[in-house]
Amino acid sequence: MTDSLPNPLPPVTLKRRALAWSVHLFTATGAIWGLLSILAIQQGQYKLLLLWVVLAVIVDGFDGILARHFHTKDYATEVDGGLLDNIIDYLNYTIVGALLVIQARLVPEGLIFPAAALIALTSALQFSQTEAKTDPRTREFYFRGFPSYWNLLALYLLVLGLNPWINLAVILICVVLQFVPIKFIYPSRTAFYYRLNQGIVYAWAASALAGIWMYPNIPGWLIFINLVFVGLYMIMSLLATLRKPRLAHG
Repeated sequence: MTDSLPNPLPPVTLKRRALAWSVHLFTATGAIWGLLSILAIQQGQYKLLLLWVVLAVIVDGFDGILARHFHTKDYATEVDGGLLDNIIDYLNYTIVGALLVIQARLVPEGLIFPAAALIALTSALQFSQTEAKTDPRTREFYFRGFPSYWNLLALYLLVLGLNPWINLAVILICVVLQFVPIKFIYPSRTAFYYRLNQGIVYAWAASALAGIWMYPNIPGWLIFINLVFVGLYMIMSLLATLRKPRLAHG
């Protein structure tokens, strides 16, 4: 009886290295969308901001899939893809979100900078957690705690036009949730109802793109539909948290 060995990777070639490096370049384009987002915030061009944020989210949603497919860890070893991804994500999800809180004055006067600073500070700690994206008991991929979706949260607060004190309460709740061991679905990697989660994300993205097209006159029904998909994401995350984990072996 012979042991089953994993198939060896094909040898390193110029083509495979070029493809692997192109994935890292694709990830790095997130820095451009982040910079454009910052400029749009400064200029008050929120329709453009919505576009740049969605583009950044699309890049973030597909770069990991491409990295695994083209084996960047084997053919482009000079770049730490995980570190690159975290740098880009911190810019797009955290800094852009914090700046929008400041520029759009989403929270009460006198608390605007403290709220943005709290987002930046706690998110930096959340991003650097060693188990931020993995359940060590099961080796499954989830976000541990609120996954610093600050840019998306700030955009929702902007579009919904809620009372600044309500906005502040929502932000503070999410700050705390960053450090609560609740599982949040990692759309491109969580195996738990993977296809359903993908469908929810794609439907959310489609409704978000429609909202960008109609902004600032987004109809209430479209906002409601988009929030339904957000609610479904939260429900799936709650079910994943409550599910009895299957412990990994070995």
